[in-house]
Amino acid sequence: MKRTRVRFAPSPTGPLHMGGVRTALYNYLFAKKNGGDFILRIEDTDSHRFVPGAEQYIIESLNWCGIIPDEGVGVDGPNPHAPYRQSERRGIYRQYAEQLVNGGFAYYAFDTAEELEKARAEAESEGRTFIYNATTRGKLRNSLTLSGEEVQELLTSRTDWTIRFRMPEGRTVQMDDIIRGHIEVDTSTLDDKVLWKRADELPTYHLANIVDDHLMEISHVIRGEEWLPSLPLHYLLYESFGWERPLFAHLPLLLKPVGNGKLSKRDGDKMGFPVFPLKWVSPEGEVSRGYREDGYFPDAFVNLLALLGWNPGTEQEIFSMDELIEAFSLDKVGKSGAKFNPDKAKWFNKEYLRMRSDQELTELFMPVLSAHGISAEKSRVQEIVALIKERATFVSDFWDIAWYLFKAPEEYVQKDAAKFWKSENVLMAREALSATASAHEMEEYIREREWPMGKVMNCIRLALTGSSNGLGIADIMRFIGREEALERFRRAEERLII
Repeated sequence: MKRTRVRFAPSPTGPLHMGGVRTALYNYLFAKKNGGDFILRIEDTDSHRFVPGAEQYIIESLNWCGIIPDEGVGVDGPNPHAPYRQSERRGIYRQYAEQLVNGGFAYYAFDTAEELEKARAEAESEGRTFIYNATTRGKLRNSLTLSGEEVQELLTSRTDWTIRFRMPEGRTVQMDDIIRGHIEVDTSTLDDKVLWKRADELPTYHLANIVDDHLMEISHVIRGEEWLPSLPLHYLLYESFGWERPLFAHLPLLLKPVGNGKLSKRDGDKMGFPVFPLKWVSPEGEVSRGYREDGYFPDAFVNLLALLGWNPGTEQEIFSMDELIEAFSLDKVGKSGAKFNPDKAKWFNKEYLRMRSDQELTELFMPVLSAHGISAEKSRVQEIVALIKERATFVSDFWDIAWYLFKAPEEYVQKDAAKFWKSENVLMAREALSATASAHEMEEYIREREWPMGKVMNCIRLALTGSSNGLGIADIMRFIGREEALERFRRAEERLII
């Protein structure tokens, strides 16, 4: 059997969308499941859309996710099909375009932009949509309508000509997709796509994609649903070259959380979640959030992506990468779009945080403390992490949950102060705190005097934490100690007006 070889072939036109990461992930899982190779190829033939830094962003994103290519751009080691940037392969494509022309499967087109615009305008005036195809190409300036002498003269004198695919007439292209099944398309609905441009001596996506997949011995093309309309042309290109086709699988779209439509950065901005794996700063200085910088674990991010479109057929939701590889198959990928749920994304991270050891979480929390100007013994921090980890979704939440275990409050929630900081409560709280050595003794002291437990304890909590929320009094006092508790109460009495 032919060795399984798949590729992820993004264009460096900006940050890698999480849908692109999912495409890379599914390719990677499929390759590893079948003992094959995962290749990273950069399709950068569109120089007008190239964005500096985008290629490195793609590589860093995949590395962060643990989706490591076996071959390709940025890979140290054997790269038998190098180079893997299409811009560095530009010299090979023209010969294949010319091969199609010589075989009668493509032709030279000399129409100027103005001439094509005129043809579109005429079609619109007659209520038609202009398509460069079998119906119109006989009336346009190309090697099918011009003499051989004219063609040779234009090839020499002009630099704005193209090579177009000659879409066959009266054909029904019959195709098979691993996910979508059998598909049939009438060639009368398809146009003669440009394959190669003399102006920049670069191929279009369609030609470069087919040639590279053939030369790199790609066995399966696993890509997004947006490329499904290109499938008939790609089928016909393989047929025209006489090459064996890879098997195709077109993945469902990632949909926005509410309603239909592809998940976009605008959805994330509106609803407060990232759509990119890493933070991205555009050349214009616009900053976009990333899952890494928002505090997500890479394995949680990969896990949530895997289940957006793929169903393992069991109740299991938490998968390690090895478990994903073992369980993954394309026949369990659905046809319909997968709706993204930002709350579910947080749930995944919460689950992965709980699975981390206290020691590892402490190491991650120490820089957060340093950023807040706190210097603390690691052993003490680890005790606090063990206490609060079940309440957190992100490591950054540790500070929000328990900052008052590291520093005294400087402000007090006025709503809580108005409710609990009253003369009678303060008198009882001060006496209970001063007369006892522990929270347990304090509760006994209050209960024996039949004082209102909730009011007194909330008064104490307000003094210790700045609000009526937080950990239990016993846990707070265990970490800050009785003397610090008394000092915080005295400070509250000075600052809060009854």
